[in-house]
Amino acid sequence: MTTINERLSLAGKKIYVTGGAQGLGKSMVLGLAEAGADVAIVDIQLEKAEESAKEIAEATGRKIIAVKADVTDPASVNEMIETIVSELGGLDVAFNNAGMVINTPAEETTLEQWQKVINLNLTGVFLTSQAAGKYMMAHGGGSIINTASMSAHIVNRPQPQASYNASKAGVIQLSKSLAIEWADKGVRVNTVSPGYMATDLTQNSEALKPLIKIWNDWAPMGRMGNPDELQGIAVYLASDASSFATGADFSIDGAFTAW
Repeated sequence: MTTINERLSLAGKKIYVTGGAQGLGKSMVLGLAEAGADVAIVDIQLEKAEESAKEIAEATGRKIIAVKADVTDPASVNEMIETIVSELGGLDVAFNNAGMVINTPAEETTLEQWQKVINLNLTGVFLTSQAAGKYMMAHGGGSIINTASMSAHIVNRPQPQASYNASKAGVIQLSKSLAIEWADKGVRVNTVSPGYMATDLTQNSEALKPLIKIWNDWAPMGRMGNPDELQGIAVYLASDASSFATGADFSIDGAFTAW
């Protein structure tokens, strides 16, 4: 029997993270690399992805590559998988993290805004999960981790974001559906639902400063989460230690949704 340290190790694992050039995605790449994985940073912003890849490779000694892809385009997603498999030598874990939010009242939200959020947050997760799942089923299995949000469970306040909330609820139900369909094929599918996280982008936004005070006042722990506080769940779900976990959603929100 292997030890828990051995099961938690990501040594030899080949992983990609979409939206990995900055923010939570970049933090996940760092945590996964520190646990021993080789990682592809997938992002629409190639230059930023290349900068992050170089930085993390130097810090961890792991092979970190940058891959440009539009996760809402099936052809781009298929090319992404081919590039990752070719350059890393395989694919064991897919972390589908790319997403966005548009804060507009529902009655003022345009169809273009709605479709933009749904296409990236939900359709993009479907396309990347589908492509990664096909590869994994043909190569002995793997783990898919999809970023949802506590917004899949509650309606955030005071900011209006119906399109985001709907998209993230869809990610959870999609992931459960894939987990059931692929359970006997060796592919596990889970979601992580972060709460409010103190990324550099969030912390440095003048527009968000009033909201951050409100969020912290309402938060049971009185603060936002730090990006590195999501690394543990990412490593767990990417590792063999989570071999019986599939179809589950993991809320990492400082008990915000427990009110």
